[in-house]
Amino acid sequence: MKPTNRSKDGALVLDYQSGNEKALPLLVERWHRIFCRKAYWITKDPDVAKDIAQESWKTIILKLKDLKDVNSFGSWAQTIVHRKAIDWTKARQRERDKLKELANEPKLEEVISDEREQLKQSLLKAIKELPVNHQVVIKLFYVEAYSLKEIGELLDIGIGTAKSRLFHAREKLKTTLKK
Repeated sequence: MKPTNRSKDGALVLDYQSGNEKALPLLVERWHRIFCRKAYWITKDPDVAKDIAQESWKTIILKLKDLKDVNSFGSWAQTIVHRKAIDWTKARQRERDKLKELANEPKLEEVISDEREQLKQSLLKAIKELPVNHQVVIKLFYVEAYSLKEIGELLDIGIGTAKSRLFHAREKLKTTLKK
């Protein structure tokens, strides 16, 4: 605003401070676009700039009754808008920094994949330590997906023996993997 308008703003502020509620819409009409432009200049986002101007008006209205130098309304109010826009920009930067930090952390899928790979290697090592007849039953049941009946027929053993070998193989694996 031009310096000659300072006294006009001062008069509106004095009217508002003395209880004339009609003075506030006139101040808003005179300053709202300026506040939006100031906020936009800092944020580079028109929607955010409008939100900041609106939030600034809330603060301005709350503190307007206590403004001592009524002729300084323009600079005082623009300082509020400026600070709110800077605060928004800093908060936005903190969000970006946090996102970058999160992006650099290993993804949950990668961690799970690594853990699975380690578990798989441990399991394969434990299976190799089993007796051969247990290794064969484990491989046929879990890898080849044969039923116990089919395993019995393939190995020429009874179904009860196939069950027993599978049970004992699992128990040995549990003990080995707990270590």
